[in-house]
Formats: sequence, C-alpha cells, structure tokens
Amino acid sequence: MKRGLLLAGSILAMAAVAAAHEPRVARAADPAPLQIETKIPLGAVKGRIDHMAVDVAGQRLFVAELANGSIGIVDLRTAGVSGRIRGFKEPQGVGYVAPTATLYVASAGDGSVRLFRGTNLDQAGRIELGEDADNIRVDPANNRVFVGYGAGALAVIDATENRKIADIALDGHPEGFRLEGGGSRIFVNVPDAHAIEVADRQRNGVMAHWTTGQARENFPMALDEASGQVLVAFRKPATLAAFSMQNGAQVASARACGDADDVFVDTRRHRVYVSCGDGHLDIFVPENGNFRRIAHLPTSPGARTSLFVPALDRLFLAVRAGHGEPAAVWVYQPTP
Repeated sequence: MKRGLLLAGSILAMAAVAAAHEPRVARAADPAPLQIETKIPLGAVKGRIDHMAVDVAGQRLFVAELANGSIGIVDLRTAGVSGRIRGFKEPQGVGYVAPTATLYVASAGDGSVRLFRGTNLDQAGRIELGEDADNIRVDPANNRVFVGYGAGALAVIDATENRKIADIALDGHPEGFRLEGGGSRIFVNVPDAHAIEVADRQRNGVMAHWTTGQARENFPMALDEASGQVLVAFRKPATLAAFSMQNGAQVASARACGDADDVFVDTRRHRVYVSCGDGHLDIFVPENGNFRRIAHLPTSPGARTSLFVPALDRLFLAVRAGHGEPAAVWVYQPTP
C-alpha cells in the first residue's frame, strides 16, 4: 500500500514539474481575459448602435441606438431595458454628469445636444451646435462637457448653466478624443487631417499637431497616463499604435482587428481592449516596449462600440441585430 502511494505521489510530482515547464500558450484551459457574464436584449432595435455612457450610482447604462433614433436605458441590476427615450435624429454621443444627474445626448442628424435630468430623465434643455454632433467627454472637476461636431470643432459646454461657452477650432471633424486627467490637455483624433491634435482646455485652442504618417482613419483613442502614452486604433491599416504624450512620437504598434471604434485601458491589469466591427475584441498587454496581443475574441459583425467601466470592472459591447439574433449589450468580466 505504501509503495502504491509513493508511486502515485511520484507521478503527480513529475506531472507538476512538466506542467511548470510547459509553454503557457499551450495551455488550452487558460480562461480568456474577457469572459461573457450575460447578454442583455435591447428589444426591437434595428441597425447601427453607437456609443454608451453609464450612471454608476444608479446602475444605468445608456445606449445610443442611432438607427432607431432612441436612447436605450439598461438597468444593470436587473439586466433588462427599463425605458427608452425617443425622438432623436441619429444619436451618436452620450455623456453622464453625475453631480447634476444629467444625461447629454449628441445627435448627428440635427446637430443638437439634448439634456435629461434625474431619475426620471426629465427634459432639461437643448443646445444647438449646427451639424454632426458626435462624441461627448465630461470634465466633472471643472463642470465642463465637450462635444465634437461640424467640420472641425469641440464645443465647450458649461455643465452648471447648460450653455455653450466656447469652441475649440480643429483642422477637421473630430472623432475619438480624450481629456487628460493630470493636466489641461485634450487629445483629438482628426482623421481628415491625418493627425492627432492637442488642445488646451484652459485656453480653448490647439497647441500641437501630430501627423499620423501613412496610417489612416484614426477613430478611437484612449490615454495611458501612467505610461505617458496616447493609444490610437487605426482602420487603415488595422493597427493599435502608441504615441508619446509629450511630443507625439510613435513608440509602439501592433496589428489589430478591423473597423475599430473603441479602445480602453484597463489600468488594474495593464491591458488594452479594442472593439471592432469585423466581429472581434482584441486584448493587448505591453511587452518589451511594444504590444502583444493575448486574445482575439470573436463577437458579432458590426459590434464595434464598447464601454469599459473600471468602477464596475465590466466591459459592455453593443451588438446590433442580425443573423436571427436581437440587438443586445454583451457584458464581459475581465479575468483574473
């Protein structure tokens, strides 16, 4: 009996040693870095879905249902749609200002920014920008809301008085842009100018213009301030690139999924998430001064907009209706 136990113990020990020396990539049992937690149906929503915003305290996710002309309100506690605001013309950007409990909705079809406030999301105002109102970013520390619009501008909105107080002129229509947390800069993708432009939100003017070279269609952007980098996903060619926040020099790049529309940094895990319309989520980690793609997860064609919420530790992916499946928000939990 003792001999059998010793033999079994030796086999287990040898297996453990072999497993320890086995290349990590060969372990098929390793969990994906993003795991689907649930899929929340949006109901009768057809066509393109654009960006999302979240009310963390109220556990509400706001979904710009562009082709439907509506904003879906998802209750994250029940994983169901709790309501819908209709009557928009191509809603694209959404932003939520927590201190005033105000939702801002930018519509490309009529160039408006409409405001809704409180638990019931009562109408609270309307700001006319002119045309093609798009992405929204919120600066809660200074009570400002920034909206990209038109042939080349960021509108500066006073979130206390709910009125536009300034414009920041750009060299083309702004796509993805980000506000620096540790300073006053705004980094803006301007694909028509083949550039990233850097504005100062205290002076409301552009202070630098960084060319993107041969890369084209720089739509989504994220900031990795801990590394001092601006992360940009290009569509032509499909690439994730990093630029120095100090001088705009490109410092890293890697092949990425196609038709990217959102990119986020998971600072807790030192990862980058890229969502793409070709039906994939890419996950990267920094390695030896560059990026290494650790996962290329299949999703659904056209599912290119997403939202990573560190406070909830979840990534939300907007999936349009198709192939017999209804529109939905897929909820991913990062692992480990």
